[in-house]
Amino acid sequence: MPISLSTTFFRGEDGGYPGGFMYSRVNNPNRAALENVISTLEGGADTCAFSSGNTAGMSIFQALEPGSHVIAPDDMYWGFKKQLQSIFANTLSFDFVDLTEIAEITKYIQPATRMIWAETPSNPLLKISDIKAIAEICKVNQLIFACDSTFASPILQNPIALGADIVMHSTTKYIGGHSDVLGGALTTAKITPFWEKIKNIQQIGGAVPSPFDCFLLLRSIKTLSYRVSAHCSNAMKLATYLENHPKIERVFYPGLTSHPQHEVAKQQMKDFGGMLSILVKGGAENAKKVVNSVHLFAQATSLGGVESLIEHRASVEGPDTKTPQNLIRISVGLEHIDDLIDDLAQALTLVL
Repeated sequence: MPISLSTTFFRGEDGGYPGGFMYSRVNNPNRAALENVISTLEGGADTCAFSSGNTAGMSIFQALEPGSHVIAPDDMYWGFKKQLQSIFANTLSFDFVDLTEIAEITKYIQPATRMIWAETPSNPLLKISDIKAIAEICKVNQLIFACDSTFASPILQNPIALGADIVMHSTTKYIGGHSDVLGGALTTAKITPFWEKIKNIQQIGGAVPSPFDCFLLLRSIKTLSYRVSAHCSNAMKLATYLENHPKIERVFYPGLTSHPQHEVAKQQMKDFGGMLSILVKGGAENAKKVVNSVHLFAQATSLGGVESLIEHRASVEGPDTKTPQNLIRISVGLEHIDDLIDDLAQALTLVL
């Protein structure tokens, strides 16, 4: 579709908006098209697109009443964890819980609990939470269930179909897929008063993607299923190679039968994604040596692009991180798998 850069739109003689649009912060043809496509992909009733994944997630937390309690995963994207611990420290309370231990979750539910926030697969340990089981807990206890499905993309996993109320994506990642656009999105299963609060935050707060951002994301969605299929294929082959490497302590990838939640992943995902993490023997020094010695992988933050990225994750997250110091996070791209394996193989030869 054409890019509609206009920030304002004609009003009719009756004061209405015959074209369906008033002002670009409120809505825009490109954003409306993007939101419609993402709603269709996720099987949801409505979508709000945002200028970043962080803003999308933050809008959910902003919509909660002050004093609300949130149950969040113990392994989660550090940006959202930082939001809870800093921006919302005085308005919300929260517990970080291992959501893979379903029987333990109800122990953390309080009278003030309003939401369970899940992230599956999780970042960076690739934990898999049972979406159906958590959805049932939320239903019984009348809690909102929001699920960050960024690592999976709408192609591999649809949390709404499994019982989630809201699904979140950093569209910067697999939906964008080319490392050239920043964005986020929330999709709701139903139009509820809580969703209307989120929509109000989007439109009045104004942290919305530009028409060109929406155009780029729509461009990328055309190839999403094909890109994700290739990401998954390469990641499985690379994870299998690394699991058998003598200098690797552990591989975190839900496609491996050694993964503790492999069976759950099989039930709720169509494939296992393009993200994996590894623990390098010898600690942080050796892990940093590997990321500094690759040639084809780009040492950079982010994920989901066509190019392979590698990163010593703990050094990004700061001194209070719980991520193991010898962990390397890998976003497996679309280069030839033999070249990716060869690149890591030569880097690992430098590890003592």
